[in-house]
Amino acid sequence: MPVTVLQIDAFTDRPFAGNPAAVCLLDAPAEAVWMQNVAAEMNLSETAFIHPLEDGFALRWFTPAVEVELCGHATLASAHALWSEERVASQQPIRFHTASGWLTASRSDDLIELDFPATPASPIEMPNGLPEALGHTAAPIWLGQNRFDRMLVVASEGEVRQMTPNFGQLATLTERGIMVTSRSGNPQFDFISRYFAPAAGIDEDPVTGSAYCTLAPYWAEQLGKTQLVGYQASPRGGVVQVALRDDRVALRGHAVTVLRGQLAI
Repeated sequence: MPVTVLQIDAFTDRPFAGNPAAVCLLDAPAEAVWMQNVAAEMNLSETAFIHPLEDGFALRWFTPAVEVELCGHATLASAHALWSEERVASQQPIRFHTASGWLTASRSDDLIELDFPATPASPIEMPNGLPEALGHTAAPIWLGQNRFDRMLVVASEGEVRQMTPNFGQLATLTERGIMVTSRSGNPQFDFISRYFAPAAGIDEDPVTGSAYCTLAPYWAEQLGKTQLVGYQASPRGGVVQVALRDDRVALRGHAVTVLRGQLAI
């Protein structure tokens, strides 16, 4: 039976910006090998697979190379797909059962709001070669690690924007990925970041929702505020509004459908 698939740009209010995700709307569970093959065919940073449960939807995420345990932009895209395809009533919240537990999506004015677990980073020693692998010559301010990724804090927005990683070398120094961040020099934003995950098959991710579950706790403490706006300075760029709520993080953003079709296999 054909499977409906959409390509959705997440964390943007205009097409061809933000982070594209493929969303496959299934009627029942699928084999992991098939889902990984589809994700490789889609060749986007994430492909999401959804099927209905009695109390919500099952949701899994795959890069072109591996399955991941948490993904923000493909969850935002999945919620947008279910509402736009009228699989869920437009104002009804959505519950997703995932490898990271239950996640919810709801409407917040004209934005989609995701309720995600906070994943704060703990400080670690700097591994030999990491700054060089990122193409960074200045001394970093801080390095931390959560259960998925590393987070490197640098002194200025310019340093974030000017990094030119050696992705082959970086893949040997990270288990999944690394976010690089600083305060923003633009008063519209509180902080800026980029995210590199060559070990997961993604050299640079355009907008990484799960990274903000780590960025939000750090910058909330540094800036003394729990409502923040982050900008991810990839070539496509994207804006993520975040709110820290104890051990949870609300992620807010827009989404735009750019392609709708069917898998014929």
